[in-house]
Amino acid sequence: MTIDLNADLGESFGVWTLGDDEAILDVVTSANVACGFHAGDPALLLRTCRAAVARGVRIGAQVGYPDRAGFGRRFIDADPEDLKADVIYQIGALQAIADVAGSAVSYVKPHGALYNAIVTHREQAQAVAEAVHAVDPHLPVLGLSGSVFFEEAEERGLRTVPEAFADRAYRSDGQLVSRRLPNAVLHDVDEIADRVSSMVTAGRVDAADGSKIPIKVESVCVHGDSPGAVQIAHAVRRRLVTDGVELRAFA
Repeated sequence: MTIDLNADLGESFGVWTLGDDEAILDVVTSANVACGFHAGDPALLLRTCRAAVARGVRIGAQVGYPDRAGFGRRFIDADPEDLKADVIYQIGALQAIADVAGSAVSYVKPHGALYNAIVTHREQAQAVAEAVHAVDPHLPVLGLSGSVFFEEAEERGLRTVPEAFADRAYRSDGQLVSRRLPNAVLHDVDEIADRVSSMVTAGRVDAADGSKIPIKVESVCVHGDSPGAVQIAHAVRRRLVTDGVELRAFA
């Protein structure tokens, strides 16, 4: 059994620092690097890509709404053609930076509110899928299993990679509990490690209402900006290794 560990990185901006990218890169196998729309600046993104290359970590384009003030966590009712162009622009920008760093963009993962919106928002899901396909039809997309985004991506021949979130609570329908609600983000290191073990080895997770729900996972996201993120990432990695799971990038 193999699994990928991914994290959102490159999300600082100027003098504002978020997370410990260097430490997280020592743990993960894939890095979802911001593309400057919701977070990140060019110099930081180049440093992040170079640091990922030095550790043999795959680079993914973390595309989002143009919303630095809201950190990309606010829904934007974007025109599909505008959204498509925004995603193409972001992938292209990170492709150039990754190339200079000695690597390439290996996959695409939507960020924040865009990620959540395209679970059910058909027009925006179609726009993102079309954008990825237009840039490179061989790029896999990382997202939530059962989403309309995956339907649109698969219709265009894109490889879909289902992911699970180590430190996020799930609803009984398999979607994430909104960050605006209590206990949406988990913090207990041991509980998180146990949940990830269940997701990966048993294909199920406890939902917020106490029910057990099935979950498909090829990659586990450990958030780099959560309190105790580095400790959580190490605990998850140790638990998976103990379970006999091989950690390997999917792309």
